[in-house]
Amino acid sequence: MSPERGGFRGNKQSLPSKACAVCGRPMTWRKSWAKNWDSVKYCSERCRRDGKPRVVKK
Repeated sequence: MSPERGGFRGNKQSLPSKACAVCGRPMTWRKSWAKNWDSVKYCSERCRRDGKPRVVKK
């Protein structure tokens, strides 16, 4: 599902999203990620640098 094909009309709820591989936070599609959305794994530079899934203490 690619927003540029469907025609983004300001409704951000229709944008695709996925969870960060490290922290699990949801990431919403960004125009800068349009060409490589399938390879985006991390929500931030910090998560990319850490690279290991964090253990969530309960």
